Amino acid sequence: MPAKKGGVAAVVAALAQPVAEELGLELWDVEFVKEGASWFLRIFLDKDGGITLDDCERFHRRIDPVIDEADPVAQSYYLEVSSPGVERELKKPGHFEHELGKPVRVKLFHPDGSGRKELTGVLEAFSDAEITITAGGARVSIRRADAATIKLVDEDVTGGME
Repeated sequence: MPAKKGGVAAVVAALAQPVAEELGLELWDVEFVKEGASWFLRIFLDKDGGITLDDCERFHRRIDPVIDEADPVAQSYYLEVSSPGVERELKKPGHFEHELGKPVRVKLFHPDGSGRKELTGVLEAFSDAEITITAGGARVSIRRADAATIKLVDEDVTGGME
């Protein structure tokens, strides 16, 4: 039962969620992307204290037959299971909620009124429409539609705004 184009990640996320919970893991994100001539189904996991290689391997062994049985992918692909990394991308409301008070880097599609295409600061607030960051004492609201990516950064950003 191949999923509609663009729907593979959502179908796999629904399959992966109960498996992740059963193993005591958090399903962070699922991506289905084409890179060069190959397709990649990437499942990102997390847990308190961080994800280990053993966690990824256990999850991979459990989810692989579940995905094979559901058959949501029409073409051949590579299945990758990993941590979202230290500088993980924030996409979902739960991501933003979990990371409030932490440093983020926002890359914009187009320069803002000051000519900046990248801003770095502490994530102070979020909604479906915008996020608010603070850096160097300045509070800046950014429309989420204007942000190409919003990622955690592994550095102190309490100084000046980039």
